[in-house]
Amino acid sequence: MKTIFYSIMLVMLTIGTYRTKAQCIVAQTNVSITVHTDAYGYEGYWELYPLGSSCGNGTLASGGNSVQVGCSGGGQQVATTGNGYGNNQNINAGSWCLDSAASYQIKYVDDYGDGGFSFTVNIDGLPIYEFSGSGANATFNFIATPAPAFDLSVTKIIMNVYVQPGAQNINGDIFNFGSTTVTSFDLNYSVNGGATSTLPVTGVNIPGYTTYNYSIPSGFNPASNGNYNIDVWATNLNGGNADMNLTNDHHAFTVIVGDPIPNIIGSYLLADPIFTTIATSSNQISSPNDLDFYPVLSNYQLWVINKGTESSGGNVVIINNAGKPNQSSTKKTDGKALHFMSLPTAIAFSDNGNFATSSGVLDANHGTGHYTGPTLWDPTVFAVPNSGNGSHIDMIHQSPLSMGLAYDHDNAFWVYNGFYNTLDHYDFQTPHEPGGSDHSDGIVKRYADISLNRIDDNIVNHMVLDKPNHMLYMVNNGSTQIIRMDANTGTTGSNFSLYGESIAGHSIVSGVTQSVVVSTGLLQPSGIDVIGNRMIVSDYSNGDIIIYDISGASGIELGRIHTGFPGIQGVKIGPDGKIWFVNQIENKVMRVDFYPAGISGINDEKNVGLYPNPTKDGIINLDFSGKLTAENLTIHVKDVLGREVLVLNSNANSIVKLDLNNEIGGTYFLNIIGENVNITKSLIIQK
Repeated sequence: MKTIFYSIMLVMLTIGTYRTKAQCIVAQTNVSITVHTDAYGYEGYWELYPLGSSCGNGTLASGGNSVQVGCSGGGQQVATTGNGYGNNQNINAGSWCLDSAASYQIKYVDDYGDGGFSFTVNIDGLPIYEFSGSGANATFNFIATPAPAFDLSVTKIIMNVYVQPGAQNINGDIFNFGSTTVTSFDLNYSVNGGATSTLPVTGVNIPGYTTYNYSIPSGFNPASNGNYNIDVWATNLNGGNADMNLTNDHHAFTVIVGDPIPNIIGSYLLADPIFTTIATSSNQISSPNDLDFYPVLSNYQLWVINKGTESSGGNVVIINNAGKPNQSSTKKTDGKALHFMSLPTAIAFSDNGNFATSSGVLDANHGTGHYTGPTLWDPTVFAVPNSGNGSHIDMIHQSPLSMGLAYDHDNAFWVYNGFYNTLDHYDFQTPHEPGGSDHSDGIVKRYADISLNRIDDNIVNHMVLDKPNHMLYMVNNGSTQIIRMDANTGTTGSNFSLYGESIAGHSIVSGVTQSVVVSTGLLQPSGIDVIGNRMIVSDYSNGDIIIYDISGASGIELGRIHTGFPGIQGVKIGPDGKIWFVNQIENKVMRVDFYPAGISGINDEKNVGLYPNPTKDGIINLDFSGKLTAENLTIHVKDVLGREVLVLNSNANSIVKLDLNNEIGGTYFLNIIGENVNITKSLIIQK
């Protein structure tokens, strides 16, 4: 649940009669309520009463539209503007002296029936409880107990769920649930229940009910693959004080360490492709627009987004152990897909395990407006029944006709705004609880220098962030281009006008560094992915997947995979380094292989040695003294443009010498082919 600190707007309101004094007697506690209205403030009404009473009985305080709504007006849809509260306001009610340790209830009634108000219960001035209302009627319980003097809790560990071996920072959040400002503490951590490491933290200022962001540099340094449980907790508050609530001290997080995605795109330039069908309509694949792998790569869990219809919303097919003999699939549809996943165009996972989807609909409420944008989800609760708002954990509505999506960092994503034909950046920041409604801490930036065009409302303009270089690559299919933008550039300026909601930030960014990296050879580009200095782009019109070298100022086409399947939308370089794609017309998920399916082991490049590499004179040796023999093998050598520079039929010797002395310096690819053998290796000639 979000912890949000509001600037309080004091307004006049009518409340029930109760004692309101600043100082309470012993056994009583000072309590106030901050009411946060939505864009329809006149629709809401609330009451405060002791637990065990009911709305209208034992009322201690009330507020909102008591005339048209009241206790029984939920879902009646008779309220009119000018009554009750104003729109998008923060209203302070109270304070009152309530019996300490006694239980109380807030009743919230919404005239329209869709909820939208939220409530903060302040006890002795601290915002101890927060509630979000949904539906026509909702009740919230709380205990009027003051916060303890010292209660520091590690609430979050912020790390990627999947990393490679090596030093990793441990970052996260600490929340002060106590009433005393914390100025120092010890931060403790352990890995897999091992020895405790302690990092003293001094010179901080953490008032009650605020968050502190911590960082433990290189606190986690795995040497090998596997699962690691990281535990973090705080002690020694303000130089010797013990934490007074031990139940919330620790926070644990499991990190999976595994191999990175191998860069084997060059193999597609050396051998004929083979197309393996992963899933079809029999697996409930229907008009798929995009695909992405859950970030724990070793799981091979593939998520496919189906377009659906505006009247039903889209859905997801989750393929477990994708492409493996024990593959299985499950279709999931959120209960409120009609709004939060309407005509989805793209899906992108965050390294923290959450994922976002972009909606290709003009108005998520299916009216005459233009109110929609990307949605944030937690895969562990996705499509699990929740409140009237489904299972989503955040949504902001400033990018209608969102025709593309790319992950940036944490809960931040890039979005192609098809309504304004701009590039938008969304930072959802802290998500609300599943099915909640508080989206107010979101930040949206609009990149004024990026002008995108689309062919239509069906062919997606996918995009991808090259994370190591922080370069954003965007399909601009209306102009048959690929655009590259340095995501670290740009100056934030004035605000743009919001539509239909209030959020924490909304600004225009200008002055970015951008260029067109591909301007020819494309007809209807749609899908895109990047690994190293290689980029792949799918062409919807003919089903080609084009491979580019993007190491220079312009992309150089190295080769094409002719799938023969028009209708390709999203493409993805999978955990195995191979190309996976969805075909909207064929209702298929496919993988592009480059050697016969089922042949493994002997095709491992480690079975053939290559030395010296790099080579200065172009003379290299292939060593077959491992599992293979060099008999009846053909060796093909190609340059980065796919031109064959050498073909050699090997003999039975364990060492085969290659002479590339006449070739210029650069990268070359060797393809070793024989019966049940297909191995690709790369070499570098330095001249």
